Amino acid sequence: MVFQRQVLRATPRLAAQLRAPAVRSTIQRRLASTENQFVKERQAVKEHAHGTTDLWRKISIYAVIPALILAGANAYNLWNEHWEHWSHMPPLEERVEYPYQNIRTKNYPWGDGDKTLFWNDSVNYHNKDKAS
Repeated sequence: MVFQRQVLRATPRLAAQLRAPAVRSTIQRRLASTENQFVKERQAVKEHAHGTTDLWRKISIYAVIPALILAGANAYNLWNEHWEHWSHMPPLEERVEYPYQNIRTKNYPWGDGDKTLFWNDSVNYHNKDKAS
């Protein structure tokens, strides 16, 4: 208890001493000095961060955006070529159905039991009579 009283009594005096112009100016001089190793290191970190940020901003704008545009154009061309090729194929009903296609060991629990969950009538075709 006595120690706590002494600390509480000394706190205002210590704070007043730290606020004194001589002590404050010494502390400010030490922290503001460019000779301080800590200040030099922080300045180097800031310069490195600025340079790295600029580099990644330039990469994002001048490399990534054009690459995305080229990839999108390529995907669009491939999509169109695929459907152009698809239009030259015979109708779904006339195509050969091989034994390894549309294997069914049991019916699906939805619909008529023959169509998968991702069935697309314009692309998929299954004739139970035709399968060998």
